Amino acid sequence: MDDEFEQIFKRWFDEHKRLLFRIVRIYASSLDEQDDLFQEILLHLWKSVPNFKGLAKETTWIYRVALNTALLWRRSRRRRRKRFRKSIINFEDIPASPADSSSAQENHKLFDQLYKAIRQLPVIDSCVVLMHLEGLGYEDMTKVLGISKNHVGVRLNRAKKALARDLKGLLDEI
Repeated sequence: MDDEFEQIFKRWFDEHKRLLFRIVRIYASSLDEQDDLFQEILLHLWKSVPNFKGLAKETTWIYRVALNTALLWRRSRRRRRKRFRKSIINFEDIPASPADSSSAQENHKLFDQLYKAIRQLPVIDSCVVLMHLEGLGYEDMTKVLGISKNHVGVRLNRAKKALARDLKGLLDEI
């Protein structure tokens, strides 16, 4: 059974690592914090494999585990001293978007600004925006967050307005 769980975990990681990296970048700003949060998410995801019964889509399950872990980590981070250790994974080298073109540096700057703006949103709004950017529908968002479709729509619209306001100067430069 452990081999089966290990295979599921490896597949989840391979298929959803970009999603996990994006969640990490939203909730942690420094490389040390990103490394710490990433390890926490992987640990919780590993522990959650035996509890996955297939009642929800795998992506929904992974989102829920990763977001809950990120939210708990964010709360507990305020109560503990920052640990200093060398980062195992260099998150700056992970592309923020799947596109690797000649304008990657420019895209990297844009995505950094976007992640910074998303980090400033209220927690639930940042969750909704992240899931929207990943292409999840309202139904999936309601399952992950435990709120109504209507509430998801309201949160998404408010977040879009806030991001448009916060990124206006950057968008004018483009």
